[in-house]
Amino acid sequence: MKKILIIIIIIFPLINNAQSKKLTLVEAIEIARKKSPDYKINLTRNQSNYWRFRRYKASFLPELRLNATLPEYRNAVRRITNDTGQDIFVTQNQLLVEGGLSISQSIPYTGGTLSVNTNLERVELFGIDDNVGYSVIPFSINYLQNSVLFNEFKWDKKIEPLIYEESKRDFIENMEQISVSTSNLYFDLLKAQMQLAISETNLKNQDTLFQIAKGRFSVGKIAENELLQMELRFLNSKNRVTTNKVELKRASQNLARYLELDTEDLELDIPKQLPLFEVEIDKALNEAESNRKAVIEFRRKRLEAEKEVAFQKGNNRLQLGVRANFGISQNGDDFNNLFSNFNKQQNVSVSVGIPLFDWGVSKSRRKMAEANLDLTNNNINQDKQEFEQEIYLHVLNWSNQRDFLVTAEKAKEVSMKRYEISKKRYILNKVTITDLNIALEERDLAVFDYLNSLEKFWRDYYILRQLTLYDFINDKKLEVEDVLYD
Repeated sequence: MKKILIIIIIIFPLINNAQSKKLTLVEAIEIARKKSPDYKINLTRNQSNYWRFRRYKASFLPELRLNATLPEYRNAVRRITNDTGQDIFVTQNQLLVEGGLSISQSIPYTGGTLSVNTNLERVELFGIDDNVGYSVIPFSINYLQNSVLFNEFKWDKKIEPLIYEESKRDFIENMEQISVSTSNLYFDLLKAQMQLAISETNLKNQDTLFQIAKGRFSVGKIAENELLQMELRFLNSKNRVTTNKVELKRASQNLARYLELDTEDLELDIPKQLPLFEVEIDKALNEAESNRKAVIEFRRKRLEAEKEVAFQKGNNRLQLGVRANFGISQNGDDFNNLFSNFNKQQNVSVSVGIPLFDWGVSKSRRKMAEANLDLTNNNINQDKQEFEQEIYLHVLNWSNQRDFLVTAEKAKEVSMKRYEISKKRYILNKVTITDLNIALEERDLAVFDYLNSLEKFWRDYYILRQLTLYDFINDKKLEVEDVLYD
């Protein structure tokens, strides 16, 4: 903690904290996970997948439907076929009112649809022979199956739950990606603030050293070349301050806009190191295989390819469909006599389609589907290897990242101490301007190496969480709060 305070005192003396919003990395991530544009996109995508799954589940439930025509008026000449088979033209001037109820149910075991219907019609004729006619179907049972050899419901029952589970895991992964993105923006601004603070401090130091050099030149202690070199360093420092102010503005706008903050004047805290914890490669692989959406995605892609093969095999060689209807009906002029002496209404039809000669189109479709299945399996195997390799390399890199950070922090402290000593020795005229400039450049480089190492340390931590969907600090799987849907 003392080291951090020393860094702030030395490197950040000129940062204006007035009316600024203090923000830590953890706070920034919490805000981004609730307000950022990426969160809103992630939420919308997740809601869409949720309602898709709800629609799929509802497709297996009975559907009650009202169908009505209220009313339909016709006054036109139409061609009809009479009882003797002749086509004649008649004038129709009528009013039709029709209504009915139907309840339908998908049958997942067969792939067909069963429905029960009822219907009532009233037709009023206008003209010379005004009359009213009625037609009623008290009930009619219908069964329809487009293909006996391919059951789409069976495949959807396997695939749709995987799509929904994949979407839930994708939501969690995207939430962790928000943490990674926020960390990048946070450190962009932190480095811009530090760079501006360093450049302003350097400008002050260069101004002081330039004044000392002018005094030494006036009494002949240094050559004009050294004076010009010091002046050039002073002018370059002024330009860096201007450039760094623009970069700071850009970085602060990016972070404030991403977090939807009402101010761009942000005072960022330097993140501390995480507590020590070990990540075993086998543990990381097991958690990734249990939690990541990629594992579900592999299964889903294979099933989709197998579904296409089953579809082509079931429909290309032989198309076999079934349609059946059973019910009763009645019609007449008197409404009170409609519900007696019903007529039977029943039919069964089986449709068959066999391609006798199609120039190999059916075979080509089937072979394409089988080739796509083989390609999918090969791609899945390749993706699995890349998946495991990514986990392995990242865990290995994470294990070394803390050591890199400790080394970078030590190098920063050494370079800062060396520069202060070199500056004092230059004022006492014991080192050259070249030695001082080298010490300055090494100090600035070490400071930014430390910040870059700290940024990589935190970014790799959140990437590790994203790759495994596991919190290794608290030893538990990553979860998100239940999302409410309207």
